[in-house]
Amino acid sequence: MTDINTIKNLRNNHDKSIDHIRKELGVNWRTAKKYADEDNFPKKRKIEKKGMMYEQKWGDILTLWLAEDAKLPKKKRRTNVAYHRELKELDFPGSYRTVCGFVQDWRSTHNDKGAVDKGFERLEHPPADAQLDFGTMEVEHEGSFKDIKTLVMTFPFSNVGFAVALPAENQECLFEGMTQLFHQIGGVPKVIRIDNMSTAVTERKSKYKPAVLTDAYLRFATHYRFNTQVCNPRSGNEKGSVENKVGYIRYNFFPTSPSMKYFASLNEKLRIQLIEDRDRNHYEKNVSIIELWEEEKTELLALPDVPYPVFKEIECKANKYNEIKLDQTLIHVPKARNHTKIYAVLTAETYTFYSGSGDIIAEGDRPYMFKKRPIDWVSILLDWRKKLRSMEYSRYWKYLPDRIKLYLTHNDWKVQAERVDILINLLVTNDMKQINERFYELIGVEPSSDSYNVDWNSYDALGIFPKEVV
Repeated sequence: MTDINTIKNLRNNHDKSIDHIRKELGVNWRTAKKYADEDNFPKKRKIEKKGMMYEQKWGDILTLWLAEDAKLPKKKRRTNVAYHRELKELDFPGSYRTVCGFVQDWRSTHNDKGAVDKGFERLEHPPADAQLDFGTMEVEHEGSFKDIKTLVMTFPFSNVGFAVALPAENQECLFEGMTQLFHQIGGVPKVIRIDNMSTAVTERKSKYKPAVLTDAYLRFATHYRFNTQVCNPRSGNEKGSVENKVGYIRYNFFPTSPSMKYFASLNEKLRIQLIEDRDRNHYEKNVSIIELWEEEKTELLALPDVPYPVFKEIECKANKYNEIKLDQTLIHVPKARNHTKIYAVLTAETYTFYSGSGDIIAEGDRPYMFKKRPIDWVSILLDWRKKLRSMEYSRYWKYLPDRIKLYLTHNDWKVQAERVDILINLLVTNDMKQINERFYELIGVEPSSDSYNVDWNSYDALGIFPKEVV
């Protein structure tokens, strides 16, 4: 820099020529010219990103996943462990740290802020004491997204967990879920800690008064002989074990929305995964969860000989249009106004309307069983259009009908782009289910051409199942 400053000084302050500077300092003419007349600004160091995440397909795949997850609520996003596990299933040769480094780099440029860690006082947990809470989980069902409730029970002593998926969070679902959990456990906890859920608590716990439980909940608890502890309001740390387990199940077992046909099949999958999860060590006792659970379950109460009958009976009234309001939804019941008295028997999934004389006048699935959200295929396809080679690795790819997957699978990226554009245009007036059902008519491809000579009628026949309750 001293020589450069001398050249600049001779040129600018003493009006010396380039040739004079060359001779006086004994430097090359081009060197003198460069530093005399050109700006000498500091240059930013160019950092080149190298490695398999940037030079191979893995970075594009993970970028697609991160971009998709960023649009979802935090509880629905996958963790780094889930990203690494799913990449490994695609024969990813890298390590977990490689994935973490790429994710951290991506988030640093996409304003992703981590959650604040807050500590609480550690509580003691004797054997056979359990905690209970609901969590919300998203599943794909019949081409749409559906929010379901997951009732989770944990035993903090051993850190073992149990869970069942349910359609709603009302009292009937609570009792049905607890009944299923008790049978999975093979016994009943001595104490169950809950929050101030309206399905069990009619008057919240205060500084001076204990919580008041509903009559129905007390009757249920008496039948199974367990005691109930109600947490203080806004004190989730008092049941931190189940709070953590709800998130653990969501992030580790269902990092993306699973496809659900029946509640029973989803619950069986969840039961098996939770059993396999017991092989790991307790987070602080350095003993496997299964060993601690074998010790703890000897403290459980025995199941009663007869399970609790879960139903709710209410009186109903029809309006002048023969409609009865149930679950905030009007249900049309022909000639309902002809009956002076109507009552309903409700289970977690169904309703049955009876006349005053005991005759069934209507029955069916409860309205919340049909609540769904369409998948925003247009936005998804627009994102795929930008990264065609990563399309098949998207979290949404598995929700496509097989016929549409086959249509989009092509070696030529230009053809793929054209087909994505065709689907985007069709989605303006049709949903994905309709496009699949009217595929040859809407796409304009003859069944005998290209690879579409598959006998889809025979293929579809393999997927026929009894009508599901969800």
